[in-house]
Amino acid sequence: MAGKKRAGFSAARAVAAAVAVFAMAACSGSPSEERTTTSASSRAAAPTSVPPTPSPSPSRDFLSALVAGASGPGHLQRGSNPSALPFPILIADKLNNRIIIVDPEGRTIWQYPRPGDLKKGETFRVPDDAFFTPDGRQVVATEEDDEIIRVIDIQTHTVTYHYGAAGVPGAKAGQVHHPDDAIMLRDGTLVSADIMNCRIIVIPPQGKDISRQFGNGQCVHHPPASYGSPNGAFPLADGNFLITEINGSWVDEITPEGAVKWSARLPSVAYPSDSNEIRPGVYLTVDYSMPGQIVEFDKTGKILWRYAPTGAQALNHPSLALPLPNGDVIANDDYNDRVVVVDPHANKIVWQYGADHVAGSTPGLLANPDGLDLYPPYSLMITHAATAGHP
Repeated sequence: MAGKKRAGFSAARAVAAAVAVFAMAACSGSPSEERTTTSASSRAAAPTSVPPTPSPSPSRDFLSALVAGASGPGHLQRGSNPSALPFPILIADKLNNRIIIVDPEGRTIWQYPRPGDLKKGETFRVPDDAFFTPDGRQVVATEEDDEIIRVIDIQTHTVTYHYGAAGVPGAKAGQVHHPDDAIMLRDGTLVSADIMNCRIIVIPPQGKDISRQFGNGQCVHHPPASYGSPNGAFPLADGNFLITEINGSWVDEITPEGAVKWSARLPSVAYPSDSNEIRPGVYLTVDYSMPGQIVEFDKTGKILWRYAPTGAQALNHPSLALPLPNGDVIANDDYNDRVVVVDPHANKIVWQYGADHVAGSTPGLLANPDGLDLYPPYSLMITHAATAGHP
């Protein structure tokens, strides 16, 4: 791993900046950053369009206090530069049956569940993804292998809503089969990929049944009629949604009404996972394979940048990558038990939480981390889901 010094931007200043932004009573917007989006052999700089920073949520004091109150030693891997991560991150630590918030120094500042958080008869098993809600007050977690979606209040550590029956797969009212990447829109509606049912589902606030689905359950790429095992439905800046199809390695942009704007096949990506938007016209996906890769592409499927190290540094089943405002990319590298930040200019890891091939639950260790999100107000679900159209 190679550490990198960012002139004039220390880890302490990075955390302070995140707290200050989230605590502001009004925000005028985030400054534009610059990142490269050309091929690996010849990379030219291009401006990154960062969505305006949304107004802070009522929970900003609590969230800011979590960051400001962090103390003690960090637990990053050697060579990590804390300033490479401008703010904390939310991690779905799948095989540890928990979700945690980790700050740039590698300190855990929040965890669910803590001892005593689960009520009698309540479970929380194998969370594979977790995202902040648009108001920043809750977390939506999908327990894909346990067939349930839960909404968790950050401050009270309580489940405020769930959809699905733990351990019971199905397609009837109140059932899902491997739900993935559930996100909440600003009115409380949930949108989720329902992988094994080969559909995208829309769940009304506190709903007991879906209000709409995209895909007829046939697991083949033929949108808008059917989708081949969709594993992601992420909001875009234009109000549409980006669908990732495992079967055939397809990515599609659809409108809230279900109309297809474009479809692109990524033949060099064996198992695309959780595609999302860097900026309009430029998208990010990972290859959930061994060796894995992180890929930027456009709506024609043209590859703009690829991170695919080999040998000892090879990615092993990465399942989600997100763009950072500073131009870097953060990803969870599931089977390597780590979350990493990659500098695309140098094609090097500059920040890492979790030890390579060492699963554990003690500070600094993870066990198959399968999902992540950026701390408010930079969460993709806040910058995009708050403005997404209603399906």
